[in-house]
Amino acid sequence: MHAVILDIDGTLLNSSDTDGVLYIAAVRKVLGQAKVRSHWGLYRNVTDRGILEEILSDNSLATESATLTAVRNVFVQSIARHIERNGPFAEIPGAKEFVTSLCTSHSHCVAYATGGWSASAALKLESAGFPRAGIPLATSDDYPDRHSIMVHALKQLGGEFQSVTYYGDGEWDAAASRSLGWQFVPVGEKLGGLRRFDAIGG
Repeated sequence: MHAVILDIDGTLLNSSDTDGVLYIAAVRKVLGQAKVRSHWGLYRNVTDRGILEEILSDNSLATESATLTAVRNVFVQSIARHIERNGPFAEIPGAKEFVTSLCTSHSHCVAYATGGWSASAALKLESAGFPRAGIPLATSDDYPDRHSIMVHALKQLGGEFQSVTYYGDGEWDAAASRSLGWQFVPVGEKLGGLRRFDAIGG
């Protein structure tokens, strides 16, 4: 059996830009005009929780669970409103069929591993019609760093695998895959990766 672990934003869904705008808006709604670094790559852990913890540190604010929860809730609500007003985020061409083919394959197991929060990830996937039932979802609710999120996704699949492949669109995805010794498939223009997915055979 082969394990396939999938990032979501920018990998399966064309959601990264809107996601980033709504994330910063949620941070500012809860924290006021907090200082935010100029791009995500300047953060050690490029995940919703990891970035928020560093924003709090940069602004000399305590990392309290109530604050993390408040920002997360505002963000999830804004994602829900966006979907309600604009419809689901567009899939990267062929992504939904690719995931469906993995689910029906006799030689692959699939899990989602995202730097986003669980509730927002589930909203985006379900609204866009991606398979969810029986597919593990590892998120920054579980860990603040991508390496641990990815390992958590694999552990939820259980068993031993001939190979583990991660699909992602960020340099941090590639770095985490290298550190784990996983195969990595880049997606999108930033990494010169896939522009569309093709379904796999059984």
